[in-house]
Amino acid sequence: MEPLGAEIQGLDLSNPLSPQERNALVEALDDRLVLVAHEQKLSDPQLLAFSATFGELDPPGPNPYGIPFNEEFPEINVISNVIENGRPIGGLGAGEAVWHADMTYIDIPPRGAVLHAHEIPENGGGNTYFADQYAAYEALPDDVKKQIDGKRAVHDASRNSAGQLRKGYEEVTDPRDTTGAVHPLVRTNARTGRKALFLGRRKDSYILGLDLDESEALLDILWAHATQDRFAMCHEWRVGDVLMWDNLAVLHRRDSFDENARRIMHRTQIKGVEAIA
Repeated sequence: MEPLGAEIQGLDLSNPLSPQERNALVEALDDRLVLVAHEQKLSDPQLLAFSATFGELDPPGPNPYGIPFNEEFPEINVISNVIENGRPIGGLGAGEAVWHADMTYIDIPPRGAVLHAHEIPENGGGNTYFADQYAAYEALPDDVKKQIDGKRAVHDASRNSAGQLRKGYEEVTDPRDTTGAVHPLVRTNARTGRKALFLGRRKDSYILGLDLDESEALLDILWAHATQDRFAMCHEWRVGDVLMWDNLAVLHRRDSFDENARRIMHRTQIKGVEAIA
């Protein structure tokens, strides 16, 4: 199994990338799935320009408040627990964010995401973990691979990764009533031909064509397998980090942290492509 994650060295990401630099980063992202550059200082326009070198940008998904957190640059999502003038300046708060991939509840989920650390708690916390879903698929027992071949699942759109109900959605009590996009359980990378598990999030997921009990049992097996430590890495944040990841090939989660500490991240996402089952 190839190592997960790599460090970008010798580049100031506030400057435009050359074609050679851009191609090297694309290749590294395909190979390592998670890339980080330390000690970067990007304005919002510079973050947008860097992100756009990898493809057209997607707007953030809806948040529980129904309005953009960054009104000047609505393509940027703010991830933060900070409250100013009685209103959160960003989403997800200080709690744990469970294992997930971003916005898989839409038909064409983002290809990737870029996260820039503006403020980090001095005492730590809020670490982000990534799990390689190529490696997870390759390590599945053959009988499970056969069991999920051709199967598709509904990805719930009602809640964000912190468990908050999105504006305009109602509580889901039966996964068979889940509202959201339908995706294959195994997704093939059109560039490399590699196959990855594509699970989205566990809560309120449902595998089409199975009884509810069968769907729940199979999803429990897949999630327990896909999130094992042997497929995962941990990123401990520093101020100035710029981290990008392949949203279609990894799951990620976040530790909780002290709600009285300040944590502010600015995030962009890159438009995805049609799935190959």
